[in-house]
Formats: sequence, structure tokens, C-alpha cells
Amino acid sequence: MDLFILFSRHPDKNKNAGAEDKFIQISKAYEILSNEEKRSNFDRYGDVGENQGYNQQQQQPHFRHFHDSFYFDESFFHFPFNSERRDSADEKYLLQFSHYINEVVPDSFRKPYLIKITSDWCFSCIHIEPVWKEAVQELEGLGVGIGVVHAGYERRLAHHLGAHSTPSILGVINGKISFFHNAVLRENLRHFVESLLPGNLVTKVNDKNYVRFLSNWQQENKPHVLLFDQLPPVPLIYKLTAFAYKDYLSFGYVDLGQRESEQMSSQYNINMYAPTMLVFKEHISKPADVVQARGMKKQVIDDFISTNKFLLAARLSNQKLFQELCPVRKSHRQRKYCVVLLTGEREPFQKTYEAFLSFASANTKDTVRFVHAFKERQRDLTAALLGGLDKQPDKSSLVVLERRNSAGRIVYKTITDIWTGSEDNKFVLLDFLDRLRKDPSVLSSETVLSDLNDELAPVFFLRWIYTAMEYWSEVWDSMVHNNWVPKKGFVEVTELTDVNYTSNLVKLRPGHMNVVLIVSGSTKASLLQRFAQEVYTFTGSNTLHFSFLNLDKHREWLEYLLEFAQDAAAIAYQYDEHFLERDYTGYVLALNGHKKYFCLFKAHNTLEEEKVSEEPELSTLSADSLRKTALGSGMGNIKKKLNKLSLWMERLLEGSLQRFYIPSWPSLD
Repeated sequence: MDLFILFSRHPDKNKNAGAEDKFIQISKAYEILSNEEKRSNFDRYGDVGENQGYNQQQQQPHFRHFHDSFYFDESFFHFPFNSERRDSADEKYLLQFSHYINEVVPDSFRKPYLIKITSDWCFSCIHIEPVWKEAVQELEGLGVGIGVVHAGYERRLAHHLGAHSTPSILGVINGKISFFHNAVLRENLRHFVESLLPGNLVTKVNDKNYVRFLSNWQQENKPHVLLFDQLPPVPLIYKLTAFAYKDYLSFGYVDLGQRESEQMSSQYNINMYAPTMLVFKEHISKPADVVQARGMKKQVIDDFISTNKFLLAARLSNQKLFQELCPVRKSHRQRKYCVVLLTGEREPFQKTYEAFLSFASANTKDTVRFVHAFKERQRDLTAALLGGLDKQPDKSSLVVLERRNSAGRIVYKTITDIWTGSEDNKFVLLDFLDRLRKDPSVLSSETVLSDLNDELAPVFFLRWIYTAMEYWSEVWDSMVHNNWVPKKGFVEVTELTDVNYTSNLVKLRPGHMNVVLIVSGSTKASLLQRFAQEVYTFTGSNTLHFSFLNLDKHREWLEYLLEFAQDAAAIAYQYDEHFLERDYTGYVLALNGHKKYFCLFKAHNTLEEEKVSEEPELSTLSADSLRKTALGSGMGNIKKKLNKLSLWMERLLEGSLQRFYIPSWPSLD
């Protein structure tokens, strides 16, 4: 920029030698850059005017025809004169809106993303480019996602991210956006990425707490990993690994430079001169696997962790884990069988479980996976595998199954109704597995399983608490009040307005959700009546609040939110001639104000979806009859919009609905 200031002064005011020639050169450059046609010719041929028709190969490869001591060198300025001249290093990281919403946001729950917002003719963007390249090379190698948004070509995405100037750098993790506000230095960018990660990913472990840490495998239903290293701070690559695999394993870090780690180092025979990673499963006295390397590369760590994601006999605690432990067969050569121990949590079941674990440890085959389930927590699974009735509730049972499709169809065989872990039990199981490898048809029974209960989800415990509270409340009422206390027979639904918007949404307490019905002036009465009927059974939860939003007043607010729900609703743009005709009445949004996401229920049926054949012959009706018919059918269709809302509410409480994350809640004007 100083060069421009020095040479652009008029020669009458600049007495330096050659000032006039330089002024002419600058004027020519400005003329070229200001004229679209001349700029295009210059990009192609390197000159304008008398040289336009020359072959491209006769021109100099760079933009240096003005003067030997002053020229535009594209490799120096490094900003594009058109879209084809963008930095090739950024090309593979360029993001589009749909790509960001559909891929980056879901992936940000496994790794943080560092995103740069850039544009043409941005000198500050040029200035940070060398540092950005170095940081990208380092951080991508550690497992950080990288993205580049060109604000000139992806204005919608830049606006969505909240980037109002270039250059901007931001991070995305768990769907949330955080902006980088520091000098663009490699170390600062590294610290920024580290600050995005949750602080409780890695536990500091020493001689005093390692037994307690490793013993949590049963409660958490996860293997536990320990990294031994000489560095006091936890390495960033290890934190990123812990974040990527947080759903499968628990991670601890041991600083070998501290005296409090000497007992562990001796017990597990740790090499003090190279980082060592141990994974522990059901036995804490001996690691299940070990890897050691002077430079722990991401690929080495990923390979080690991915092969040790599960316990030897993991507990079926949710549907996702069941699907991963017992995958659907892809071909006859890729059969996966699951040996399932149906057992209990109490002390009498411990010996039978230990015998099952011992058998699993001695029979590690690629085609067989050993798992167990608690009967009390997975009643539907138990009933399906034991023929509907558990004849021996105080005994453990053993079943072998194979999943045939993702809809829940399985083939299975009950090996024994009573598993004690005796030698006879083990022999029978071993013999059956040998026959199964030769003849898959020995799995002679077939059924369809419903999804497993998610034992670790908060809603699972909340349901139990609510059920218990409701039961004791009824007992108390019957004993003390003799049923004279009237029960709540209505649903409190408040209108969401600019007055209560902050308290009812923006600052809603963690764990609370506001379920909002979209109405219009003409549909308000009928929709609210049906809405109350559908959600009444869910009003016992203190974490759910119910509201309605008037579409006539706040259409723009709703349209903004629906932009984040890909394929969930047609997005109306300001240039769309049908913007005001789109019917969103009957839509329901469950808004989580604290975590900034929402779930969407689309109206089940609309008037436009009715078949023409079902409409009455309009020509045979009088004007009065026509008005009554239209009113009656319209009311019926309006109420149909909320069909299956109660089922949607059940999935909402289960936590199985798709979530659409937003950077911040828009104002409700």
C-alpha cells in the first residue's frame, strides 16, 4: 500500500527522478483494473492495446510490464482478479451453504472446524495467508477440520456464520460458532482450536486416582485409555482424539515427569523415553492393548483406538451401540453373530457374568461378538428373545442372534434359559458356535426387535423419575386429600411475543424446551384446540413449555429459522413471488434456547393435498351451502395438520429427532 501512496502523487508535487513515468504507469494500471474488458484482456494476454492479439506464449508469465523496479507480481499480491485465479491452496477447502449444513455441522460433533472467511481485493487476507497455510498444515494433520468461505460467492453462508468482514476466522464445534479475536499467529490459532474443546475430555491420572479411573469401565460401559508422556500439558492431538471418540472411550493422561506417576510406570512397565498408550477393558490389572511410538501420528492413534472401541462383553445400553456391535450382514462372507447374555444387575448375577466374560476373552473371533443386556433396563429385548415371558427372572439366559436388516428383523436361537457359567454351559455354547459357522440355518427363530432404551440419555432417567413421582403423588392424594384435589385438566399455551421472547426462549434454562405451534389469525382457535389434545399427556414434564407463534406477525422470523432445516421446508427468499403464500400453519418447533437448536414437525396434511375426486361438485351447491361446505372441510383439514404430533413428541423426549443448530436466536420484531 505504501508503494501506491509513493508513486501515485502527481509529478507536479513529486520532484523525484522518474516520477512522471511512474505516475503514467500507475495511471495505466488503474485504467486496466477499472475496465472489465481491459482487465479480462490483461488476464489473458498480459497487456492491452497494441499487444492484445499476440499469442499468449509470447507474453511474460507475470504481471510485470510497467517498470523493472515496480510491477504487479500476482505471486506476491496473491489475490484473484477473477474466480479462476483464486489461491489453489484454498480450493479443496471451499465451503458452500448446503455442504456446511449437511456435512460440516454434523461432523463438528466429532472434530472442531477452523474456517476462514475471505474475499477478492482483501489486502488483509493476503497478509495472513502465509500464517494460515502453516496453521492449516499443522492442525489438519492433528485432526482439525478446515474450511474456507469466499464471501463474494457464498454470501448466504457468510451471513449465516455471522461474518460481516474479511478476513474473519471462526471455529465450529458441536454446531456452535466461535470467532477468533487475536493476532493471526500460528500459536494463537492453535490455542484457539484448543479452547474450543470441552475442558473435561481428558482426566489427569496419577498413582492416587488411577484405580478409580480405570474401574469406571462398568458404570460407563466404555474402555479406558491412558497416555503416558513427558510433557506437562496434555498434547492437543490427544485432546482431539478424546473428542472424536468420546462416545466410545474415556481418556486419561499421565505426566511421566511427576513423581506421583512412578508406581503406575513401574506396574505397567512404561518406557520413559517414548509416548505410550494403553487401553484397558474389563480387567484393570493388565492392559488389553499397547502402542508406543516416538512421534504419535494421527493415523497410528486412530488405528489403535478404532480397534479397541468396545469392551470384550459390552452392555447393550442403546440402539446405536447395538447396531455397531451387531451390524447387519452385508454378504454371506461378512456374517456377524452376537452372543447375548440376558442378565441382571444385582450381586447374584455377578458370577454368571464373570464366567461369560471369561468365555468371551478366550474366544475372540471376527465373526462373533459377545454382549450382555440387563433385563430390567431392556424389557422389550428380553421379551422378544425369550418368547414374550421371562420364565426365570432370577436367572441369566443366553441367546445367539444375527441382524438381517436395519428395520429390526433378526434370526436367533435361545441356547439356554439358565446360564450359570458351568463347564457344561460353556461346552454347549462352544459346540453351537462351531455348528453355526458351518450352518447358519441353526438360528431357527425369527422376530422383529423394537429400538433399545437409551440407558445413558437423561430422558431415560427423567421418565423413571416422572413415573415414580406421579405414582407417589397419586398415593399421597388418595391418602391425605381423599381425591378431593382436582387434577390439572388443561394445557397452558402462551403466545410467543417480543415481550416474553427473551425469557421464554433466549434465556431458557438448560434442559428446558419451548414447543411452539405456528398459527395464523384464521387457524388459531382450531389449531390450538387440537394442539392441546396432542400434547396434553406430555404436560407432566417441568422442562417442557408450550407456546404459539402468529405467522401473520412473525413470518420473517420463522423463514429465517427454516433456512437451517435442510429439506424440511421450502425456503422463501425475498425475491420469491410466492413468499407471502407459503402456508406454515400447523408446523411445530421444539426450541432449545440454551443449546441453540430446534426440532421441526411438519404439518401432516394441508388443504392442497386433498384429492380433487373427494371434493363436492361445486356447481350443484348454492352460495350458502358452498360457504358452509368450505368452512367445514377447511376446519377438518386444519385439524388434520397435527396428526401424529403426539408420536413426534415421544421421539422428542427420546432425543431421537434431528436437530437443527443455529449460531444465535434472531430478534422477534
